[in-house]
Amino acid sequence: MKIKTILFFIVTAMMCFVYTGCKKSESASSPDKKQITIGATLLNMSSEFIVMLNNAMQEKAKEEGIKLIVNGAQRNPERQVQQVESFIAQGVDAIILNPCEVDASSPAVVKAKKAGIPIINVNSETRDEPTAFVGSRDEESGRIAVEYIAKRLNGKGNIVIMQGFMGQAAQIKRDEGAKEVLKKYPEIKVLAQQTAEWDRAKAISLMENWIQSYGNKINAVFAQNDEMAMGAVLALEQAKMKNNVIVVGIDAIADALKAVKDGRLDATVFQDAKAQGRTAIEIALKIIKKEPYQKETFIPFRLVTKDNIEEFK
Repeated sequence: MKIKTILFFIVTAMMCFVYTGCKKSESASSPDKKQITIGATLLNMSSEFIVMLNNAMQEKAKEEGIKLIVNGAQRNPERQVQQVESFIAQGVDAIILNPCEVDASSPAVVKAKKAGIPIINVNSETRDEPTAFVGSRDEESGRIAVEYIAKRLNGKGNIVIMQGFMGQAAQIKRDEGAKEVLKKYPEIKVLAQQTAEWDRAKAISLMENWIQSYGNKINAVFAQNDEMAMGAVLALEQAKMKNNVIVVGIDAIADALKAVKDGRLDATVFQDAKAQGRTAIEIALKIIKKEPYQKETFIPFRLVTKDNIEEFK
């Protein structure tokens, strides 16, 4: 009798174990438990700022246990639209778009929304309105940079302006901010303005051309990002002119921060890539989970000089 009782308990325990295992298996395969997947297409993975943005997104995605698929668009809006089409075909839960251009990247927004997939623009804008936007007000950075230059020049002198990739929101808005400040300083003249497409090597070449054309007439350089600012610094140092020319950039990438600390770059304007990247993932998750979210999130810029460089390490 005892043997039968023992056998009964053993069989019962085994059945419970099998049943529990089955329930776990069913739970694991439940649609409610499937891993969230977010696709991201970024402007250009060779840019240090975009690399910082990507790293922040990857870090946040790992913390949240979600799958993040990142593609670099290599500054090609048509490729960016194709990447979004691919994400739609894969059935991702949300898309993060770091637009190449205001107009040419807009079809990506239209296609995602038509497919019912939320799309979050990060760092830059498109003509068509996304589900949400995370970034900074680029006109603010232009104002901060040129106001600093104007004060250093005591409201009088000649500057040259290195523009970013033409047609991109940052280029357009940073131009607007710069022009807004320059209206207050009629004795500051713009000798030349031209794109170096956010690129350090192209900025070196452009600065060399300006040195040949204007020489000692140049009192300051406003570069719309730090890659170009560092290119301008290198060209001016090669021409032994840097001590007499103020150079300011935007983004506060590692090279620029070191150059500010060393006294080679006069100032940069800090743009918080980490906060933008992490917030973009946070907003995407809120939308996916149907939680309340902010339609627009703006993260302030800050001026970085040798006086406050220690705050930005």
